[in-house]
Amino acid sequence: MTTQTQPAPDTLKPPATSVGVIGWLRKNLFSTWYNALLTFIALYVIYLVVSSLWNFISTTDWGVITANLRLFMVGRYPAEETWRVLASLALFALLVGASWAVWGGVARAAAILLASVFFTAMVLPFGANERLWMAGNLACIGIGFGIGYVTRARRVLVWAWLASLPLIALLLYGVGGLPRVATDLWGGLLLTLALSIVGIVASFPLGVLLAVGRQSSYPAIRWFCVGYIELIRGVPLITLLFMMQIMLPLFLPEGITVERVMRAMVAFILFTAAYIAEVVRGGLQAIPRGQAEAARALGLNGILTLLLIILPQALRLTIPAMMGQFISLFKDTSLVAIVGLLDLAGIANAAANQPDFLGRQAEVYLFIALIYFIFSAAMAYGSRRLEKTLGVGER
Repeated sequence: MTTQTQPAPDTLKPPATSVGVIGWLRKNLFSTWYNALLTFIALYVIYLVVSSLWNFISTTDWGVITANLRLFMVGRYPAEETWRVLASLALFALLVGASWAVWGGVARAAAILLASVFFTAMVLPFGANERLWMAGNLACIGIGFGIGYVTRARRVLVWAWLASLPLIALLLYGVGGLPRVATDLWGGLLLTLALSIVGIVASFPLGVLLAVGRQSSYPAIRWFCVGYIELIRGVPLITLLFMMQIMLPLFLPEGITVERVMRAMVAFILFTAAYIAEVVRGGLQAIPRGQAEAARALGLNGILTLLLIILPQALRLTIPAMMGQFISLFKDTSLVAIVGLLDLAGIANAAANQPDFLGRQAEVYLFIALIYFIFSAAMAYGSRRLEKTLGVGER
């Protein structure tokens, strides 16, 4: 009869290098002498950058920002009508809060980020009324969460989101008894977001149609889509903006005018749709041919095969590239400053050239760079969460 020897107690313990924070630091940052040296060099560089940035922030006069804060947010939008912008924010906050309760995930992260923005705005040098509106927007997130938690009405929430975009547009522009506020008076962050949202929402379905049309079996449709995509991708965006601002009025009938912001929106839609089409085409080509053959074997026709089988898989694969294109569109809206529209970059140029704030360009451009970074990082984070939820790259 043999007896099994029990292992020594020490052999059952995990290596010391894998235990706790100290173990993680030893394994990842100080595993060798040169790794430790690189760690100390990196820490020193980080210290220099952070200390220099903090000294700049703490010793700089930010008067150019505080004096023009309203311009940075809404541009020349009439002061007595600013409540429309704040009401639109409240509606958006309500829907985000409801989405948090119903869907969680990305919506939860968006709600937390939006609440942080509202809280930060409460400590910025806005007026008392604006700060009160920001506090109300925080409350709207909570109210929306409560409504969504009680109802759990996903379909109603989807329709509410779809209806909110035209409703907000009509509220900002003027409908019913509200006075009309021409889009040429919009500016700052309001105009940047308007151009970005309209460009994203309108260019996506157009880009999908172009991608599908490029693979059509009808030569006329296929070559029209190919010609459009190659033509638009072959010219710079600023060329389209100038063409819309200068040449488009020459082709309109006499007495018909289109506001300059509307022309810029059309340019962004046409330009982005061509790039979205190529992104979607790559996703369509990545779907195995057997998927369509299996759908036909089940009795699905060509349209149902495309809508129910092929297109959903293709769009899932293209999420990273598509979100990169949307982030690029958000930043490219700064080009409208060249054609005379006062978006966020245009307001920054105007504020930096004010006689009272000459030489304050660094503060102005650092401020708008922070705004662009926050929105771009939020879009990238939402994209990563969506990819993880849908298992992009994992299955």
